[in-house]
Amino acid sequence: MHSSNPFFSIIIPTHNRKYFLEIAVNSVLYQTYADFELIIIDDGSTDGTLNAIRHTLNAENIKYIYQENRGPAAARNRGINEARGKFICFLDSDDRFRKEKLEITRYYIEKMPQYDIFHTNEIWYRKGELLPQKIYHAKPTGFVFENALKLCCISISTVAIRRDIFNAVGLFDENMPACEDYDFWLRVTPDKPVCLIPHYLTIKEGGHPDQQSFRFNSMDKFRIYSIEKILKNTMLPDTLRAIAFNELKRKCKIYIEGARKRAKMQEVEYVTKLLRELNV
Repeated sequence: MHSSNPFFSIIIPTHNRKYFLEIAVNSVLYQTYADFELIIIDDGSTDGTLNAIRHTLNAENIKYIYQENRGPAAARNRGINEARGKFICFLDSDDRFRKEKLEITRYYIEKMPQYDIFHTNEIWYRKGELLPQKIYHAKPTGFVFENALKLCCISISTVAIRRDIFNAVGLFDENMPACEDYDFWLRVTPDKPVCLIPHYLTIKEGGHPDQQSFRFNSMDKFRIYSIEKILKNTMLPDTLRAIAFNELKRKCKIYIEGARKRAKMQEVEYVTKLLRELNV
C-alpha cells in the first residue's frame, strides 16, 4: 500500500509527447525508492497520449489529469495543487530519472535538513549519445541568485522542493509561455539557498523540434520580463538589486540588437522604454 501522504510528489506536465512520455513515466515507476505519487498533467494533448500510457495507470499512486491546453506553467501549477507530498519533484515529459534519483535525493534531504530546495547534476542525451555538461552549465550550490539571473542554472527536471516554498513565493507565472522556471528561481533564490546533490540523476533529451528553445527566437524576452517583475515587486537587498539591474541591462542590449536585425522595431522601442523607466 502506498501512503496517502507520500514523501515525494512527481509532476510530469506533457503536451503531444506520447512517445517520450512513456519513457519518462517508466523512469519514475522503476525507482528504487517507493514512497511517491506520480501526477501526469496532460495539457491538451491531441496525439493519443492517454492511450499510449493507459497500461501504466492502474497503480494506485499514479494520477492522470487532462486539461485544456494552457501552457507549461499552468500544467505545473495544476500538479502542485493536486500534490500531497512533502517534497515536489518535476520531470519534463521528454526527460527521465535514473533509477536511484528519489532514493539518493531522500538521503540528502535527511542529511541536510537546513535546505528546502535540492537539485542534481544532469546528463544530456542527444542523437543516441550521452553528452557531459559544459563548464558553463555547471550547477551551483548555496545562494545562487546571481547565477540564476544569467541563465536558468537549476534544471526543473532535477529539483526537489519542499511544498511550503510554493505557499511562500507563489506558483509559476501562467502569463509566461516559456522560462517560467527561470522566473520562479528569481523569486526563490534571493532568500533561499539550494543544495546541489553531486550525482547525475536526470537524463535530458535534447535536440528535438518541440522544445521551447526551438519554438521561440529568443528566451531573453521572457527573462527580461522576469527581471523587470522582481525589480518592481520585490524588496531586494541593495547588492542583489544592483546585480539584477546590471543583468537586465546586458540582456536588454542583446535583445535590442537581435530585434533590430529582425526589423522588430516595436520590440526595440518597448525594451528601450523599459530601460528608461527603470533608469538602467
